[in-house]
Amino acid sequence: TRAVYQGEGLFETAAIAILVSGLFDGLDGRVARLTNTQSEFGAQYDSLSDVVAFGVAPAVLVFSWSLSALGKLGWVAAFIYVAGTALRLARFNVQREIVDSNYFVGLACPAAAYFLAAAVWTLVDSNIQGETVALTMVILTAVCGLLMVSSVPYPSFKNSDLKARVPLLAIMAAALIFAFVSLDPPRVLFLLTGLYLLSGPGLWLRTKLGSKRHAAKEEE
Repeated sequence: TRAVYQGEGLFETAAIAILVSGLFDGLDGRVARLTNTQSEFGAQYDSLSDVVAFGVAPAVLVFSWSLSALGKLGWVAAFIYVAGTALRLARFNVQREIVDSNYFVGLACPAAAYFLAAAVWTLVDSNIQGETVALTMVILTAVCGLLMVSSVPYPSFKNSDLKARVPLLAIMAAALIFAFVSLDPPRVLFLLTGLYLLSGPGLWLRTKLGSKRHAAKEEE
């Protein structure tokens, strides 16, 4: 985002930096556990870092590239996104020990950041000007912010035992995903993150419909 702040307009570089920060975010906790250096201070400091990396940075990127064309409406969308990130992280810290680890409650902050970064990267790579899709980006940015503080369930993949049961299959799957992404990184990442974004509402709808069917059967 430094390049964006200084007006250099390196939006693709900023988007890639946000995506790379997600990789490091996935490693810091594992490194802390491996080195036995976990602490409550570290957990809280990690959340502050996440607010910057997955809240402020994506909002600055999207606003600088597109939302600024809509003035105050763009500011509102960016604010909703940053506020949603902060609230999502606060809720995660409070509920860490009491929620089902198979699912996130609301869209995870890194996933929201990946989606916006991949969207900007794809559109810039397609030579699309931010002003022409400003209204669409306002909606997507605000929706991401609201999904983060919603109760919509999202798969966490934390307890997946694929690696333990079939390590070779897990390695092959990772290699295939990497190869798939390498074909066209911005568009493939945008597709994958977009599908994940939609998976939450889809899972929520399926759960609601299942509950209604179950209630109807009990009444019969």
